[in-house]
Amino acid sequence: MQNVNVTDYLRDHIRTVPDWPAPGVQFRDITPLLQDAKVFRVLIDVFVHRYMDAASRPDVVAGLDARGFILGAVIAYELGVGFIPIRKKGKLPFTTVEETYELEYGSATVELHTDAVKAGERVLLIDDLIATGGTMMAGMKLLEKLGAQVIEAAAIVDLPELGGSAKLRAAGLKLHTLIDFQGV
Repeated sequence: MQNVNVTDYLRDHIRTVPDWPAPGVQFRDITPLLQDAKVFRVLIDVFVHRYMDAASRPDVVAGLDARGFILGAVIAYELGVGFIPIRKKGKLPFTTVEETYELEYGSATVELHTDAVKAGERVLLIDDLIATGGTMMAGMKLLEKLGAQVIEAAAIVDLPELGGSAKLRAAGLKLHTLIDFQGV
């Protein structure tokens, strides 16, 4: 990877699927990032190196259902911290707190176990992509309900034209994304 910009390298491994799941949508598919061991390592290393220093290291990583699980679990492992899943409603077996958020056509609910974090814990919240920001915002609210401090939210891809990243920043959430795609 000599003389190659990491962002461009990762962008080159994101597949764009036109007209999926609906006409006019340019779907940004991250699965090619995960399929190649070298590319996957570069992706994970970019995130891990950001959070290695004591000042930026979280106490725990929270991943959003479902692709946030892939990234979050590996990043947590590499940082030597715990991982907690934020799941779609009805998937967690223990006592939960829930947060409902609006989608383009309807609403969705995510849940978190009530004992997933302790008050004051520093949490990195992670997902694969930020579109409208609803899932990330719901994840942040769940963690804050339990007294945790979301130190940053991170994602591979930001689709800024959909307004999610602006909405999250306006809510006071520090945000880190690797690749912006203009034109959804």
